[in-house]
Amino acid sequence: MDLAVTEAVAMQRALDLAWRGWGRVQPNPLVGAVVLDAGGAAIGEGWHAEFGGPHAERVALAAAEGRARGATLVVSLEPCAHQGKQPPCTEAVLAAGIRRVIYAHEDPHPDASGGADRLREAGLEVTAGLLREAVAAQNAPFFHALGRQDRPWVALKLATSLDGRLADWQGRSRWISGPEAREFVHWLRAGVDAIGIGGATARADDASLTVRGSVEPRIAPRRVVFDRIGNLPATLTLLRTAREIPTTVVAGPLLNSDRAAALEAAGVQLVRSSGLADGLGILRRQGIQSLLIEGGGQLAGALLADGLVDRFYWVQSPLWLGESGVPAMPGLPGVDLAQAERWKVVDRRPLGEDTLLVVDRR
Repeated sequence: MDLAVTEAVAMQRALDLAWRGWGRVQPNPLVGAVVLDAGGAAIGEGWHAEFGGPHAERVALAAAEGRARGATLVVSLEPCAHQGKQPPCTEAVLAAGIRRVIYAHEDPHPDASGGADRLREAGLEVTAGLLREAVAAQNAPFFHALGRQDRPWVALKLATSLDGRLADWQGRSRWISGPEAREFVHWLRAGVDAIGIGGATARADDASLTVRGSVEPRIAPRRVVFDRIGNLPATLTLLRTAREIPTTVVAGPLLNSDRAAALEAAGVQLVRSSGLADGLGILRRQGIQSLLIEGGGQLAGALLADGLVDRFYWVQSPLWLGESGVPAMPGLPGVDLAQAERWKVVDRRPLGEDTLLVVDRR
């Protein structure tokens, strides 16, 4: 196999390995690494598996043992050059005798960046940019958090019928999607700081919004309900468990004192905002860097209309619910085709009988 092809395969492997840290490493980025010998054979690999634990480069180099001398290190993110919870990865690379380093994306963190320059100064051959866009998409929440402070990275997830309906004419949505799609959603939840829904969805579904999949998150995501008037019955699971699982209600200025008192008595953290953008800004200042919105349609439409969604996960199920079904994004204003915003496809694949489409705002 051509060496360039081998390196591309190794970088894709590094990306695949990096996903194994999902839910366990944030707020750190996902990183994977592969060590190739002079003939292009993989002799070691690793990933950042736990916040505060060894970085991917050190794990891969340890797996390669003494064979790393003169080898190539393929890593999804630029090796760090600073002392944090772990020593600088650049020093481990130099100590191992690596000859060449290929990384996909520069590290945007002001403290950790500069690793490539350190390695070049030491005489190593360093190449950047292989599968750069894929790594940017993989670590979108991390890059967003470093790049802007006004709101969290916002992902919207909707499961709909083929004709874009969230529920049937009676409001029933369990279950539009199949078990594989629901397992994916639990995996998705594990890697975000908070999970959000609208008030109508909270009342209709009585969801618990907890992670019950194969990944146990290092920190359980906060639950957030967007409801302008805070009209949430005390019998809701979200309220009954608010003292065990952190729960926030983002309400508007029309919230009356009795409802506010009832929510706070249940253990809910109350946020008063003038609108969605203001509410998201408050959540960001409280430390929420990534937020997964799971419905409903009114909230989804409002967020999209205001340009507040960074990624859209669309689970499309092979059934029709007709015009009497609940629309996925009511109230989203129409635009001319020439003015329509065209998003970038990040992923598309089957989830059992359902189909997942992932798109990012450009």
